[in-house]
Amino acid sequence: MTRPAPFSDDGGERRGSPPGDDGRIETARLEGVTKRFGVKVAVSSLSLTLYAGEVFAFLGPNGAGKTTTLKMTTGLLRPDSGHVTVCGLSMRDAPRQAKQHIAYVPDLPFLYDKLTGREFIHFVRDMYGVPPALAAERLAHLVQRLDMAAFLDQLTEGYSHGMKQKLALAAALIHEPRLLVVDEPLVGLDPRSIRVIKTIFRELAQAGCTVFMSTHTLDVAEAVADRIGILSSGRLVALGTLAALQSQSPGTRLEDIFLQLTDEASAAPAGLERRA
Repeated sequence: MTRPAPFSDDGGERRGSPPGDDGRIETARLEGVTKRFGVKVAVSSLSLTLYAGEVFAFLGPNGAGKTTTLKMTTGLLRPDSGHVTVCGLSMRDAPRQAKQHIAYVPDLPFLYDKLTGREFIHFVRDMYGVPPALAAERLAHLVQRLDMAAFLDQLTEGYSHGMKQKLALAAALIHEPRLLVVDEPLVGLDPRSIRVIKTIFRELAQAGCTVFMSTHTLDVAEAVADRIGILSSGRLVALGTLAALQSQSPGTRLEDIFLQLTDEASAAPAGLERRA
């Protein structure tokens, strides 16, 4: 994506964990997180590290724990045990500071019906303290990329699902997050918009952002993800690049790997995990 809009270096502080032994910079770390809802264990002892400059795709069947994990990463849910850090900041001890580096787009975006799209963007801009002139520059670029000009000044109560998805993504990017968390980001979008957003995700990663997304669409994961995690019954059963996952079963497609691992995990005892 061409800088300076919308991913300009505006002089703001860029924060992250120090580089590891392999030189990669951690954006987020989940350490042994578990979340229960009553007697149901939604996520069980999950550990995961996300790095700057990558698109990470979370795959799993319905009810696998993907959305719960995303919400724990953003601080919307607190794990019953385990710990989450974002950009070196503890989500337990410094949640407000950690959340300054995050943007979250849920599968059903919440918008204020009586605001126009532009007014909603301005609301988010002010919440994050982005200077109006800088936000206007970023917004102009996003409006053009996401083809939002025709509806930006309409009340959001009349938006289609696809229009809401575009607005929510634009709002999420207005403060240039270090970690973009998106839940089923391409549902309800037309093919052209899907292609544009996939390109934006890759450009964000190239600019140093981390994109952490859940998806049911396996070809999207194949097309844009640097690494893939497969979740089943709240457990991370596979983790690695697409090539590494496929190397364990040469000649197989991601769909076959996904079905095999999720079927195995549903019948396996707790603790099953494959890393590639």
